[in-house]
Amino acid sequence: MTLHRALWAGRIMSAIVVIALVADGTIQLFAPTQIASMLQETGFAMDLTRIVGPIILACGILYAIPATAVLGAILVTGFLGGAICAHVRIGELGSPPELISLLLGAMTWGGLYLRDPRIRAILPLIH
Repeated sequence: MTLHRALWAGRIMSAIVVIALVADGTIQLFAPTQIASMLQETGFAMDLTRIVGPIILACGILYAIPATAVLGAILVTGFLGGAICAHVRIGELGSPPELISLLLGAMTWGGLYLRDPRIRAILPLIH
């Protein structure tokens, strides 16, 4: 894959991650009743959406900005790991939300790897 194609593939993957995070954060802030049943299933209180929503949005924004993308990727990974843990805790191993979180985490680092030469220098996959 040429460097130009890799860069654009990384940008597209990263954009998908940012869109998913912004959508989730926005729903948490402005339409928490739409996710009330999911929150109840995982054991989270409805009033936590006012805290979790801005955290998700901040992670997405930090990841979208090239200068803070690595910090954003670390925070996104932590957030998605917590989401996976919540589903494992209630016995939903392999559930769609868990698989989506896993996919978004892989896309977070895959997109960053393809668009940031500093990450490729630290983690050379091909010599």
